[in-house]
Amino acid sequence: MQNGTNLYALDLSGASFTKACGGPCTEGCVTLARIGEDAWALGDSKRPDAQPLRFTTQELDAAGIDPARFGLGA
Repeated sequence: MQNGTNLYALDLSGASFTKACGGPCTEGCVTLARIGEDAWALGDSKRPDAQPLRFTTQELDAAGIDPARFGLGA
C-alpha cells in the first residue's frame, strides 16, 4: 500500500458497500466498498457480521476483481 498505510486500520463506518451479481442473488453476493484512494473492502452479504477483507487496487486487479462490475471506478 502506498505510504505504508495499514489497510485494516482504515475506518469502515462510512463505507458504502455495493453488490455485484450475475444472477438473482438469492444465495448472497460479494460486496465491495472503496475505503481509501487505493484501498477496498470486500465483504460477503451472506455473512454481514464477518470482517471484510481489504485490498489495494493492484491486489484487486491481480485477483481479477473489477470495481466497475460493482458500479465503482478504480
